[in-house]
Amino acid sequence: MYDEHYGLSGRPFQLTPDPRFWFDTVTHKKAMAYLGYGLAQGEGFIVITGEVGTGKTTLVGHLMATIDRERLLAIRIASTQIEPDDLLRMVANGLDLDPDGMTKSQLLSSIERGLHATARAGRRTLLVVDEAQALNIAALEELRMLSNLQAGGHALLQIFLLGQPEFRARLQGAGRLEQLRQRVIAMHHLEPMGPEEVEPYMFHRLLLVGWRGRPRFTADAFDALYRGSEGVPRRLNQLAARVMLHGAIEQLDTLDARVVDAVIDDVSGDMPSADAPPAAPIPVAPMASPAPIAPPTAFAAPEAAVDAPSPLPIRGLQEPVAAAPSVATVPEVAPAVHDATARLAALEARVDEQDAALRRVLTLMIDWIEGDQRPDAAALRRVTG
Repeated sequence: MYDEHYGLSGRPFQLTPDPRFWFDTVTHKKAMAYLGYGLAQGEGFIVITGEVGTGKTTLVGHLMATIDRERLLAIRIASTQIEPDDLLRMVANGLDLDPDGMTKSQLLSSIERGLHATARAGRRTLLVVDEAQALNIAALEELRMLSNLQAGGHALLQIFLLGQPEFRARLQGAGRLEQLRQRVIAMHHLEPMGPEEVEPYMFHRLLLVGWRGRPRFTADAFDALYRGSEGVPRRLNQLAARVMLHGAIEQLDTLDARVVDAVIDDVSGDMPSADAPPAAPIPVAPMASPAPIAPPTAFAAPEAAVDAPSPLPIRGLQEPVAAAPSVATVPEVAPAVHDATARLAALEARVDEQDAALRRVLTLMIDWIEGDQRPDAAALRRVTG
């Protein structure tokens, strides 16, 4: 909706990571430097951690989009709540091996032969494991054993682990992971972006979808967006999308701090207050209650020091990545209040609106434009001021 209102070719603040929107924040630039250092070593483990929404998956997407596939075979594993044998089978599949019917010893031998064949072809092998905090100890031990495979004194496999802060704490704590920890050659923790990065981040994403100054953002709008998101990219994308939707609905050509704060208040109003009295229970048939799920505990740990990073063994770095289209928020159709016929009509209208929104999104995904120029924030302010 807001993309059509403001004449954009797509939605700039989607949540699904998309390498075309990669943006070099300070912390992401450091992460790429640590990756470059680690890949230049050609062995051991590289570890990147970060809170939810700080851009770990975006970082992987950018890496996968820029590696030289003639020199590096990258195997990516995104599902990590798996047993060690299943992990080995996924590695074998990444090496174009058929693990069906193999015993574990046969599987390990087959993987080693596959890694040797890749090395003889002049390529290195990188295993990328996302959501590493979900791996159990046994699976991590299997990865450590794979990292020990060598040929002529050179490692056959290098491993890149991404995870949430609790994974970093597991590595740095005492226990059974000491041998793996000793093989970590580079580690970095992704932080939220700083207040000064919000404006160029938003301009970068807007320009990739054809933004030409409408809507105009005031300086205090960026301050409010930072306060509302705390610099976490995913939260910023969510908030910016809601702000632009609000601007489209209200026919606004200038978005300032008052608009952003109004949206923040509206979003906060969607969540029940902890102090609010509980609503009266609605009688329903008895049913089994699911067991409560304990939230993950966040940990803070000092960052491991490494030598100055070497250049990345990948093709020329392109501009950063972010999110791919998801179905936009559609204003709710007011429910009918008098009779069943009116309620049915309202529901049908809402379905029609959502169907139209989905069709627009699919069209935009096809027409999504690419760009590779970073915005000049100062120049943009002069043009749009």
